[in-house]
Formats: sequence, C-alpha cells, structure tokens
Amino acid sequence: MLFFVKVRVKHEGMSLDELWTLWEKEAKSALGAKQAGKVQALYKVVGQRRVLAIADVESHDELDRILMAGIPMANVVDVEEVLPIRAYEDFANDLKRRWK
Repeated sequence: MLFFVKVRVKHEGMSLDELWTLWEKEAKSALGAKQAGKVQALYKVVGQRRVLAIADVESHDELDRILMAGIPMANVVDVEEVLPIRAYEDFANDLKRRWK
C-alpha cells in the first residue's frame, strides 16, 4: 500500500547540534528504508523543517508502527498528513476499462 506522508520536525527545546545529530541518524535510517523499498520517494521541504515521503508498506498498521516508534525521530515529529495513494497508471488503466 502506498501512502503520502508529511511530517514536521518539532525542534523546540533542542540545540542545533542535538537536532542535526538526531536528523543525521534519521537520514541514514530513511535512506536505508528507501534502499529497502519501504520508501519510494523522500523530499525535504526547502526552508522548513518538514519532510514529504511516499511510503510503500503492507498496511496502515505497519505505517503507524513505523511513525510511532520505528524511526529515530519518532518522538520529535508531528505527522501532519497521511493519504492513501495509488499509482496513476493503475487509475488510468481503470479508466480505459471503465471500472470493469
């Protein structure tokens, strides 16, 4: 299942060194998840402490486990948006078949 995920990093109360050290751990983990296929796309929003991702997970339960405790920054991110998504090509094929 594909999900669009938008998170904001809550950095209040952290020094910049603490933030960058933790974010470096998160970056290593996120890039590893991308290499393993759990993340299809990953973007940092310019000028903001926000990250956008396309996650490829087995279920919404798996995504919840990952976001709640499975990432280094779990305790400092606010999940702003999670949307189930599908490949546009699959939608286009449904259109061609008219949903049959």
